[in-house]
Amino acid sequence: MTYSGAVKVGGPAAVHELTDLMISKVAVGSMDNNAYLLRCRDTGEQLLIDAAAEPQTLLRLIGADGIRSVVTTHRHGDHWQALAEVVEATGARTYAGKYDAAGIPVPTDVLLEDGDTLQVGHVTLSAVHLVGHTPGSIALVYDDPHGPPHAFTGDCLFPGGVGNTWKDPKAFASLIDDVEKKLFGRLPDETWIYPGHGHDTTLGNERPHLPEWRERGW
Repeated sequence: MTYSGAVKVGGPAAVHELTDLMISKVAVGSMDNNAYLLRCRDTGEQLLIDAAAEPQTLLRLIGADGIRSVVTTHRHGDHWQALAEVVEATGARTYAGKYDAAGIPVPTDVLLEDGDTLQVGHVTLSAVHLVGHTPGSIALVYDDPHGPPHAFTGDCLFPGGVGNTWKDPKAFASLIDDVEKKLFGRLPDETWIYPGHGHDTTLGNERPHLPEWRERGW
């Protein structure tokens, strides 16, 4: 089936099959959070992005092979409600942004900073530090050698705008500056965006609206 990124709580995972990586997306919890399971097609190693809620749903998705790593994109509670249970069940190594880790009540094994890399088997992901939604939000970018890049943006970039900055002009300026410089400024329009809630998008779909977002202030 063609991957659209459309999922709903209680429904099946949507699977995006790339040459070297399989990406499974599920929606969990009362806030319709997205969780993403990445699997290296060569080694079978797996990594989970945001153990947001419903640990049993996530553990079924992970399956018997387990996960080597779990990344929390930022410190907000709706993104780590299942983290303790998933780590206990799998023994996964935990990753989070250096400036958000103190707000996550499960110890972080590896503190991520801008430009750091982590592996899923033979696949490399790059960390992008984005400031504004939280001080230490981390996006992960997979620069697919066989096609366009793929970016997991947490709550920093969605279809239609950047993440919530609670009408704080300074936080909004920081977030849109970072998103424009570090994502739109570095990656092509074909880049697939996987957000922390809701539907996927591409940078090309959103790029024409950047001036509008700046003008409206959110």
